[in-house]
Amino acid sequence: MPNTIAGNAIAKQIVRSGTSPFANYRAACRAKSDKDFVNKIKIVIEEIDETVGWLELIGDSGLVPENKLVDLHDEGIQLTKIMQKTLNTKLSRMNLNS
Repeated sequence: MPNTIAGNAIAKQIVRSGTSPFANYRAACRAKSDKDFVNKIKIVIEEIDETVGWLELIGDSGLVPENKLVDLHDEGIQLTKIMQKTLNTKLSRMNLNS
């Protein structure tokens, strides 16, 4: 990231949204109930999606060449899909047990 006001602000946002999924996923693994797990996984998905959004903004704005962001962007998309599948599986199992 360039050492500019915009670059520094976005970098701070990415550090926040990029590290939050780790903490929230750990919290989900220690959830007190199925509903608690679902809520925490939803937060994980939101935070990963926010990070992907910041990466897209960085590429679109030209702050960093898009070719340097492709792998990070793709990993964010894959993590989102994994967490969404996790959420869907839990919701499906909750409905079966109701």
